[in-house]
Amino acid sequence: MADELAELFATRTPGWSILLRLGCACLLGFLIGIDREIRGRPAGLRTHMLVSLAAATFTLTAIEITALFGTLEGVQIDPLRVVEAITSGVAFLAAGMIIQARGKVIGLTTGAGMWLAGAIGLACGAGMLTLALAATFLVLLILRPMRRVERMLDLADRHKHDHRDQKPSVPPGVEGRQEDT
Repeated sequence: MADELAELFATRTPGWSILLRLGCACLLGFLIGIDREIRGRPAGLRTHMLVSLAAATFTLTAIEITALFGTLEGVQIDPLRVVEAITSGVAFLAAGMIIQARGKVIGLTTGAGMWLAGAIGLACGAGMLTLALAATFLVLLILRPMRRVERMLDLADRHKHDHRDQKPSVPPGVEGRQEDT
């Protein structure tokens, strides 16, 4: 009974490595998410952590499946399909964060951050911690200092004012109707 139980928990990847990879994915997702949380964005701390952790979990699962079944005759394993699935799934979530309303597109940075949190989780799951750390550093560099650069160049305000000053087009016959705000 003990042997069967031990076999259920047996992995090719050592337990400490699994915990390190998953923990790193959570930590790096946290670092990206905290920036989004501070800015009051809809996808914040927990969302970025969960996306990164999910990607790392899928990656580790693909590694384990390849190790377990990849040596069987007649079995063909393609771990890149997992990468494609993660990319598609995170892209779907990220696309949901992008909203177009009244001629203004919002949520692009949040969506891109979620997509990148997925990639960072994928790197953590694959054991590419240097890549994951470097990507997280660059994300934080892009989110924080580049925001200041945008303000200095007045890019953020210019984009906001471009669409606010335009009156929405009103179809003929509904001139007196109030718009939902």
